[in-house]
Amino acid sequence: MDSALSDPHNGSAEAGSPTNSTTRPPSTPEGIALAYGSLLLMALLPIFFGALRSVRCARGKNASDMPETITSRDAARFPIIASCTLLGLYLFFKIFSQEYINLLLSMYFFVLGILALSHTISPFMNKFFPATFPNRQYQLLFTQGSGENKEEIINYEFDTKDLVCLGLSSIVGVWYLLRKHWIANNLFGLAFSLNGVELLHLNNVSTGCILLGGLFIYDVFWVFGTNVMVTVAKSFEAPIKLVFPQDLLEKGLEANNFAMLGLGDVVIPGIFIALLLRFDISLKKNTHTYFYTSFAAYIFGLGLTIFIMHIFKHAQHFHMPGSAPVRVLVNRRGNELRCHTARM
Repeated sequence: MDSALSDPHNGSAEAGSPTNSTTRPPSTPEGIALAYGSLLLMALLPIFFGALRSVRCARGKNASDMPETITSRDAARFPIIASCTLLGLYLFFKIFSQEYINLLLSMYFFVLGILALSHTISPFMNKFFPATFPNRQYQLLFTQGSGENKEEIINYEFDTKDLVCLGLSSIVGVWYLLRKHWIANNLFGLAFSLNGVELLHLNNVSTGCILLGGLFIYDVFWVFGTNVMVTVAKSFEAPIKLVFPQDLLEKGLEANNFAMLGLGDVVIPGIFIALLLRFDISLKKNTHTYFYTSFAAYIFGLGLTIFIMHIFKHAQHFHMPGSAPVRVLVNRRGNELRCHTARM
């Protein structure tokens, strides 16, 4: 458990070496406060904007942007599926070479990250294209069978502007693949989070409660009952967490002592908060009481978790209404404090 989950994101070839882990200078109080505050801000942005985009997504008619609805049955199965996936990764890392597994995962998330980032920046980039921009429409269509038995497998519509966004996202993807830099990691992580909140829709509040309650038990068992979660988290190299260096003030962009927040602690409560925003809008009132209340509860819960972790310097679980359990792993070496908030 005394390991550096931040090493894969330091952007250097010496990541993960014992010397690199033990010789890091202690982080300053200002650097720690900046890291914590930045993680909190990065967690709030995809939830807020993803919730707003989920409203437009629910109203939209574009087949490529249709949301995936989570039913109560899906919510009940999710902790079981997540447990099987986690245990499978644990066995893979135990049996096969960690280097080759992470290479496959890097390529997988490289493709997913490019697509997610392209979808994220597309609405913003459209404002910068001039009116004279030659925009052409395209359609990617895969079918199965023929005649009356023909069935659509993929039907995706896009245009030239989307291709430009895809090209820009590919630059970030290559940067992440070659350097594993923490900024590239965060761009992918924010894109995954925003897309998750936007496109994953709970069908009602009870489904959200089932999902949050099941994941609470999932987290308690796999974190405190076994070493599976910690082992996989130490070995897993992918943009599934938001990171921010605690030594940014001392080392600048080459900083390598990170505080981390798992994307699960953003997306899972985020889809619940987005559901409440859509419910507020369905009431056709000017106030968004449920949305703002749950959003404030999430800020309070995550802030309190970070505070408790920092004061007691111990792994913490905190469960709040409208939020997923948050896990914070603390690694203490002398005066060096390194916090890790991660969910696989």
